[in-house]
Amino acid sequence: MAQKKSMALPEFLSKAELVKQGAEARVYRAEFLGKPTIVKERFPKRYRHPVLDEKLTHRRTVQEVRSILRCRRAGISAPVVYFVDYTSHCIFLEEIVGSSTVRDYIASNQRSDSCKELERLADRVGQILAKMHDEDVIHGDLTTSNMLLRCGLEDGEFNLFLIDFGLSYISALPEDKGVDLYVLEKAFLSTHPNTEALFERLLKSYAAASSKSSAVIKKLDEVRLRGRKRSMVG
Repeated sequence: MAQKKSMALPEFLSKAELVKQGAEARVYRAEFLGKPTIVKERFPKRYRHPVLDEKLTHRRTVQEVRSILRCRRAGISAPVVYFVDYTSHCIFLEEIVGSSTVRDYIASNQRSDSCKELERLADRVGQILAKMHDEDVIHGDLTTSNMLLRCGLEDGEFNLFLIDFGLSYISALPEDKGVDLYVLEKAFLSTHPNTEALFERLLKSYAAASSKSSAVIKKLDEVRLRGRKRSMVG
């Protein structure tokens, strides 16, 4: 059964809409089992030995699926995994219809000078990331483009989704979690100028929500210091 599906995948993807192609994967938009679907295909890297490439690609696919499922079991909103083909390294994921990126939401509210909405968002992001790290999930590529907002149908509240777990892995080490936050900080401040106070609010929310936050924030401060020293040397 899996082999038949794998053999049919090239034809399926040829009819799908290519959304983007990065260094590691292609992302398609399609319909699968009657549902709007995002398909992530990890393609072979010709510069690597085929056996090594297959091993690394398989591991990365497994880690991505494992992280998504672990988040969902913990009540963190992430796309549903519909199907995984480990032969072609394709993951079929729920498309979060009707959503917008946190990046666009922040930019829009900065223009309208809506501080209260941004503070509420920062609190929510901090809480979600604390929950994710308490589950020992390291996202690996935290940016405001990899967070989606969708308005709830019943209460009008925004639901925050984490997406693109392609660099994720499982680790209980505070340093890995601190680096995860540092990646977000660098991406956050470069994408959204003059938001230092907003990011600090996010960190305060994270610290209040996480039972393991003190060690993580300490490691974040150490990583920040190392980053500043490298900048001075450079």
